Amino acid sequence: MAATKGNQFWKARSKHGRDKIFATPQIMLDAAFDYFTWVESNPLTKQIIYQGVVQGKEELLRAMTIKGLCIFWGVNTFYLNDFVSNLNLEKEQDRDFSQVVNTIKEIIETQKFEGASAGLLNPNIIARDLGLTDKKELSGSVENPLTLVVQEISGNTLGPSSE
Repeated sequence: MAATKGNQFWKARSKHGRDKIFATPQIMLDAAFDYFTWVESNPLTKQIIYQGVVQGKEELLRAMTIKGLCIFWGVNTFYLNDFVSNLNLEKEQDRDFSQVVNTIKEIIETQKFEGASAGLLNPNIIARDLGLTDKKELSGSVENPLTLVVQEISGNTLGPSSE
């Protein structure tokens, strides 16, 4: 049976919307530390194969990621981004949440950067993920920019010799 038109049943609700996943910034930080501990306790494994025979396993560093953190928490990245964008920095607790989220992001970025620097993670993938770039600037004349490229290539010593 449908509700009567113009009813006010919604006013009788004891609460509106779902409960927050993290009631306090400390609970959020503790949940992030649980993820960090899980990452360290569950490294990736790689089989060592020599002449077609499995010789053993090698443990590899598992990179921390925001997506991995969200999956661990049982939410998606949209939830985290929406959570951050709806913080009111006029409120002390929201400022604390903002600091916690920034701390979590910095820990994750640092772990990836240091892992790549030590050769434990693929430096190219981590550099792209962190937005690090190796910029190269090319210059030439506006009238004929390909002339400079052709001149540089023609000095190639690997080509056929002209002896």
